[in-house]
Amino acid sequence: MAGPALAAALEAVLANRGNANRVFDILEPLAGQDQAEVLSAGRTCSRLFGALLERRELFVGDLPAQEGSLAEKYSAEDKYKIWMRHRYNECVESLAELLAHDAFPVKELALCTLMKFVELEAKYPLIKAEWKGSLTFPRELLKVVVGGLLPVDEDASLLISRFQEYMEYDDIRYFVIKAVTESIGQVMQKTKERPLPFYQQNVFSLISPINMPNKESDMVKFLVKQDNWEELKVSKLQAHKQAFEKMWLSFLKHKLPTGLYKKVLVILHDSILPYMNEPTLMMDFLTVAYGIGGAISLLALNGLFILIHQHNLEYPDFYKKLYSLLDPSVYHVKYRARFFHLLDLFLSSSHLPAYLVAAFLKRLSRLALTAPPEALLMVLPFICNLLRRHPACRALVHRPDGPQDMSEDPYVMEEEEPSESRALESCLWEIQTLQNHYHPEVAQAAAALSRPLAELEDDISGLLELSAYELFDKEVKKKAADVPLEFEQIRGLFGKKNDIFAQHFALD
Repeated sequence: MAGPALAAALEAVLANRGNANRVFDILEPLAGQDQAEVLSAGRTCSRLFGALLERRELFVGDLPAQEGSLAEKYSAEDKYKIWMRHRYNECVESLAELLAHDAFPVKELALCTLMKFVELEAKYPLIKAEWKGSLTFPRELLKVVVGGLLPVDEDASLLISRFQEYMEYDDIRYFVIKAVTESIGQVMQKTKERPLPFYQQNVFSLISPINMPNKESDMVKFLVKQDNWEELKVSKLQAHKQAFEKMWLSFLKHKLPTGLYKKVLVILHDSILPYMNEPTLMMDFLTVAYGIGGAISLLALNGLFILIHQHNLEYPDFYKKLYSLLDPSVYHVKYRARFFHLLDLFLSSSHLPAYLVAAFLKRLSRLALTAPPEALLMVLPFICNLLRRHPACRALVHRPDGPQDMSEDPYVMEEEEPSESRALESCLWEIQTLQNHYHPEVAQAAAALSRPLAELEDDISGLLELSAYELFDKEVKKKAADVPLEFEQIRGLFGKKNDIFAQHFALD
C-alpha cells in the first residue's frame, strides 16, 4: 500500500471509530517484502498507536480474549478499546519480528517505534497499579526490545549501538539490566556450558558501555517520573548496583569465547568492579581467567590486583602463578605495558623473600636474551629497580666466580616453583652478555649493572609503551657527528712510507 493510502487509512481510523477495521490496511504491509512499504507502514503505525495511547483509547488492565470480550457484557467503549488493544499487540509483535529484518533501516525504524511505545506506555500505562503508588513501567515491552537486540545467530552490534542513546535514562538502564539478566538465564541454561559466540558478543556489546552513576544525586535523568518516585527502587543507587552486579555475575558464570575473555578483562577494573556492591564475588571468574594462560592471564592480573590490595582477598600460590606467566611472549604481547606495570606493583613490597625476587630477576634476564630492543630498554631499568628494592639480591651481580654461560648456570629455568629454581646460587650473566648487544642504547642500559646503582629508582613509565617504530624513528632522526677517517695519507701498497713498494706503487 502506497504512502497516501496509508495516510488516508490513518486519518480515517483516528477520525471515526466506525472506521476501526481500516487499521488492518496499516498493519498488513508490515509483513510485506517491499522495504519502502514496510518503512511507510511502520511510520504510520507509530503515529496511529502513539495517538491512541495519548488519547487513552487502548484498554487498561489484564486484556480479555478478543472473542470473549465481544460476548461479555462490556460497554461499546470497552469493546472498542479491547479490540484496538489487540491490534496494538499485533503491531508490537510485527515490530519485534522486524528487529531481525535483513535491512538495517527497517530494524532501526522498528527499534525507534518500539521505544516510542515504551515511553508512551510509561506515561499512559496499560497495566493497573498493584497498589497505590506502585511503579507502572512497561517492563514486558522493554523485554521484547531487549530480546530483539540479542539474537543468537547474528551480530547485532550496529543496532545495539543505535540503542545506546536510550541507556542514558536511569530507568531504562535499570530495566534493561533486569531484562538482560533474565535473557541470559533463559538462553545460556540450554547450551550445557557450550559458548554461544554471537549471543554472548551481543550481550557484551549491550552491557559493556553501561555508564553507571557514581552517587544517587547523579540519577536525575528518567524517561518518566511518578509522584512517589523517591520511594521506588528504580531511583535508588543501591538497587541499580545490585541489578548491575547480578547481571555481570550471570553473564560471566558461563564459559566465554576466548576473544570475549580479553574484552571483559580489559574493562573489568574501570567499568565493572567499581560499581559492584561486592567486588569479591568476581574472584571465581578471575581465578578461571588467570588459569587460562597467555594474554588472558596477563589481563586477569588487573582485577586480581584490585581484589588483593583493596579488598584483602587471599590468592593461594599467587606469586607461583605470576612467575609461570613469564614466558617469551611477555616481551611481545600487546598488553606488555599493563603487565609490567602490575608486575612492578606486585614486586614492590620489601617483605618479599630474596629467593622469590631472585627467581623473577633470573627469569626476566634469561628471557631478555631473545627480547626485541624496545622491550630490553624497558626491562633493564626494571631489573635495576628490583635490585635497588631488594639489596639481598645484589649477590646476583657481585659474584665474580659465578657461572659465565648457560651450561654452568645452576638456575633451573623449567622449575615452576620459584623456591626450587636455585636462582640465588646464580648470577646475572645474561645482563653482562647484553652489554655486547648490537643496539648501542641496549648495551649502555645493560652496562648500568656494572656500576654502583644510584639510590633513586629509574622511572620506567615512559618506557612501558615504547614501540619498535618509535625506536627506529628516534635512530633515524639522530644527527651523526663527523668522524675523521684517516690522519696520515697512505703511501705505498702496504701503507709504509719508506719501503721499496712506495717507490714503484705510489698512490698519488
